[in-house]
Amino acid sequence: MHSENPVHHLDKPVTAIESSGGAGNAERATCGKVDFYRPDGYKPNDSVGYLMRRIVSMVSLGIERDLDATGLTNAQWVPMLKLSMGLASTVAELARECELDAGSMTRLLDRLEAKQLVRRVRSLEDRRVVHIELTEAGRLATKDIPQTLCRIQNAHLAGFSSEEWHMLKGFLRRILQTAHTLQLPADNVPSSSSSSSPSNTGNASTGTPS
Repeated sequence: MHSENPVHHLDKPVTAIESSGGAGNAERATCGKVDFYRPDGYKPNDSVGYLMRRIVSMVSLGIERDLDATGLTNAQWVPMLKLSMGLASTVAELARECELDAGSMTRLLDRLEAKQLVRRVRSLEDRRVVHIELTEAGRLATKDIPQTLCRIQNAHLAGFSSEEWHMLKGFLRRILQTAHTLQLPADNVPSSSSSSSPSNTGNASTGTPS
């Protein structure tokens, strides 16, 4: 969890199952905007943003501590995991996946290459394209990362039932979906009728391991 936090990859549309059920969807459709926070008596520690940031920070600390033996920081293991999962193969793709600018990603890859964990390989089909690959040492260092992510996140979810876990992910995805919508230009915001159609509910019953 550096600037692209390891557990923040919940960027898939929420499904009815994970959002709290059909009845909840119908209720939300008729529910007006509620001002949960007001300037009068505002308490930062009650902020949803603060609570999420604290959770992300503590989970991140646990992951980095667990991976200390590998010598990888949070900033470094995330792109390596993306490479191992086949989610990216170029600097531009990695930068997009990790939500970094191309310059920052290039400098990060320089450090990983100096550690002989990744290598740059020019494409045979298009010599202008340079692919990023894990070395044998990089694959070995990355091998146990999913196990670490599962262990740390499961530990922080101790006491939750399976149903509560699905509900929690649904609520988080609803917030994320709203956040994405708020970033759109006004003329690109979907109407209420289109946002409730099947084509916009997506299929996100599972999240990514990071």
